[in-house]
Amino acid sequence: MIVPSVWSRTARRRSGAPGGEPDARTRILDAAEGLFAAGGYEATATAEIAKRAAVPKGLVFHYFPRKIDVLVALVDERTGIEELGDRPAEDVPGDPARALAGLARRVPLRASPAMRRILFREADTHTSVRERLRHLNAEIIRRAGFALELTLPGGRGDAARLEAAAATFAAVLLYQENLCLLTGHHIDPDMVADLIVRALT
Repeated sequence: MIVPSVWSRTARRRSGAPGGEPDARTRILDAAEGLFAAGGYEATATAEIAKRAAVPKGLVFHYFPRKIDVLVALVDERTGIEELGDRPAEDVPGDPARALAGLARRVPLRASPAMRRILFREADTHTSVRERLRHLNAEIIRRAGFALELTLPGGRGDAARLEAAAATFAAVLLYQENLCLLTGHHIDPDMVADLIVRALT
């Protein structure tokens, strides 16, 4: 099962607000996150965001001159991709199917369930949303490909097949993220990993 990462609200609050309460900008983003996740970006009016955030509508425009700026700020500030860098891809146990299944359980998207819903729902709304999803797709492909190279005997000698397998696995994971949020349907990552590895061996 893919478990969404926890994106702590306390990490998004400014320390200068009295009593630990979030400041106005943070309340606006909190309100927009809930509304965009529930009803979508297009269906949410700026006045609704202001009402839920308990701020004057003009203050929303002070921080975010256009409604799209709210969405961009949410994507930029409340989603992140955990990049592999120079670290090992996954804890590779010497079993390619288990390595892929492990990756499925640690999708490198750092975002609340609401932000995940917004990302997939608003993929056509703005460039920043599309770019974040492209980045996530590329990182999953990179991790899956590296895990397969390390665990499959002779895997490094068939780069085209490994790339196709990694891309297929990424497509299934992203489809799962989207589908599960919309319908609750779950695809067993162990079975998907096993199918992909069987196709390669």
